[in-house]
Amino acid sequence: MIRNLTKTSLMLFFLSLLSTTHLSGQQDIPSRVEALLNKMTLAEKVGQMNQYNGFWDVTGPVPKEGNSKMKYEHLKQGKVGAVLNVRGVENVRKLQEIVVKESRLGIPLIFGQDIIHGFKTLTPVPLAETASWDLEAIQRSARNAAVQASAAGISWTFAPMVDISRDARWGRVMEGAGEDPYLGALVGVARIKGFQGDDLAAPNTIASTAKHFAAYGFAEAGREYNTVDVGTNTLHNIVFPPFKAAVENNVKSVMNAFNILNGVPATGDAFLQREMLKDRWGFKGFVISDWGSIKEIAFHGHAKDLKHTAELAAKAGSDMDMESYAYINHLEALVKEGKVQESLLDDAVRRILTVKMELGLFEDPYLYCNEEREKRWLYAAEHDVAALDMAKKSIVLLKNEKQLLPLAKTQQKIAVIGALANDKNSPLGSWRIGSDDNTAISVIEGLTKYGKNFTYAKGADLITGKANFIDEVKINETDRSGFAAAVELAKNSSVVLMVLGEHGFQSGEGRSRTKLGLPGVQQELLEAVHAVNPNIVLILMNGRPLAIPWAAENIPAILETWQLGTQSGNAIANVLYGDYNPSGKLPMTFPRSVGQVPIYYNHYSTGRPVSEGNVFWSHYSDEANTPLYPFGFGLSYTQFEYSDLSVDASNPKAVKVMVTVTNVGSRTGEEVVQLYLQDKVASVVRPVKELKGFQKFSLSPKGTKRVSFTLTEKELGFYNTKGKFIVEPGMFEVQVGTNSQEGLSKSFELK
Repeated sequence: MIRNLTKTSLMLFFLSLLSTTHLSGQQDIPSRVEALLNKMTLAEKVGQMNQYNGFWDVTGPVPKEGNSKMKYEHLKQGKVGAVLNVRGVENVRKLQEIVVKESRLGIPLIFGQDIIHGFKTLTPVPLAETASWDLEAIQRSARNAAVQASAAGISWTFAPMVDISRDARWGRVMEGAGEDPYLGALVGVARIKGFQGDDLAAPNTIASTAKHFAAYGFAEAGREYNTVDVGTNTLHNIVFPPFKAAVENNVKSVMNAFNILNGVPATGDAFLQREMLKDRWGFKGFVISDWGSIKEIAFHGHAKDLKHTAELAAKAGSDMDMESYAYINHLEALVKEGKVQESLLDDAVRRILTVKMELGLFEDPYLYCNEEREKRWLYAAEHDVAALDMAKKSIVLLKNEKQLLPLAKTQQKIAVIGALANDKNSPLGSWRIGSDDNTAISVIEGLTKYGKNFTYAKGADLITGKANFIDEVKINETDRSGFAAAVELAKNSSVVLMVLGEHGFQSGEGRSRTKLGLPGVQQELLEAVHAVNPNIVLILMNGRPLAIPWAAENIPAILETWQLGTQSGNAIANVLYGDYNPSGKLPMTFPRSVGQVPIYYNHYSTGRPVSEGNVFWSHYSDEANTPLYPFGFGLSYTQFEYSDLSVDASNPKAVKVMVTVTNVGSRTGEEVVQLYLQDKVASVVRPVKELKGFQKFSLSPKGTKRVSFTLTEKELGFYNTKGKFIVEPGMFEVQVGTNSQEGLSKSFELK
């Protein structure tokens, strides 16, 4: 009897431990979260909703005073849920040890950082990667970035940016997938899958963030942090689809935006965060504010002070505060005053704890703190191979008169001109916080691997002084002292490679521009060289579409190489010499003039789309309506021919479209076959065309492929102004071709 009682007591004690501990791996995550949530004080709940930036060198002494001291004490008190911009196993482990060992409940931190296009090894900027139209390569690129970042202690990235934007003046176009919601959604999902992998609890995967919710890419005048004012048609059909796709593919967090929408700051917008994201779409992750965006609700004129911003943001569904100090200073008092329901905090904390448990941080808070993994994966050789592959696929051939490219490997007397040709830093692009300066392979270094048959002249500096992530880039507008040497070199060369464009820090956050031409004195340099030797290959390095009408008319060969990252020079040399046949296609329209911006392929017809012999139609008096280079455009060293387009609409839920593609050139090459659709008459006016499918494949010379697409209700329908998805019968036109402006077309009726 005594023995049985003792066993029963021991069993009850053991079961009690299992039911109360939040570290038990035996319980399912929702139960574990609830058990922990029931233990938390109000202050500890607020703490989980608080994120701080890295605030002191953890290898040095503990802060003794000031803001850093306060943050340090908050770590020990369980008043910090996440940290950003702390990286490196040693640093991450020391901070994690403080909260795990010294706070009451030992809830581990999640460590976040902007892993945008690689960590140490950098791939092309996201807009450039999108130009590959290769979803597998893009997913692999994100996977490798996650492997490196996780090896340095990071468990969460603020990527991908899935904002659709039609305005090249906005510097952050480099961080996204361009102007099209269909392509943008697929690219965003590929990146999410790459970051998060098949098992989020594995030590080499990281949680991802879809940002910025919502409509940030439509900032007026392309100016960073500016006002947004778009209609519900644009919101539901252009802005929302990539975010909805991200939610459907289990993205773990969503970042809200800096802008207002319909007069309400996005961070304090319950329609966006509660109604659309959490209720209609069923988002299970958590919403993180952008840097200081909660306190900025007051700057917009929507709140009277910081306490009021905390109230509005919490009610609207913003779950975690990044560096506003609004929640940590005021949210507890707001709950006690009855202005914010504690149940809203419970919902936010439940979401945050769930992601932490899914990451495996409760089983092992130091899962991302393995020194051997850090040494093994940072600058891993195999990641260089993948980065080179991604870089080559991102290059777009815009022009190639008289087959100037590829260069013969026996080509003699090559002139290489332009400061960017010898730059090992700018090609890394913007948003490279975890990487190291001057680690890119320069164009000069890439060309050297093919021999020494070239001579370099800088021509002119692009910038004055040094450029960094924080300060404005100072462009050289006056120094032309190197022009003479460059012109003399060009006179005595058979071909000139001119490497021109933007500095890597001229695009990205806070890098809006009103001019989209070649910055500084580069246009003058280009024209001076052209005057003595027009046999020029223009190699563009930039993070956004540029307006280059003079070059498009006068320069025989133009390569859009973007900012390609670590393997930049090797990739460019591979394409120049024909070891790789360029296959990239533009993910954004290139304007003829900045005055056309915003310009995009999926525009509306307007009521007066064509001239009737007078000026009263939709046009410019000083410029054509058409783009310089359209969305989806990109040439190859071979040529592709399209024929035999057919459409079978007998099944309205599965319309079959087929076309034959033939490589009629002399080289093996890859083509991106693009399908566009127009709903001719609809209850809500539809664009003149919309991308609804694409396939990328390789064909050998004379090779032929019969390409098939199936249009389902998903492709045939659209959202009305109430956000309801509908499919309407009627006439449609399908276009299949090599870009958004060239292809075969055929009409069909959907019954």
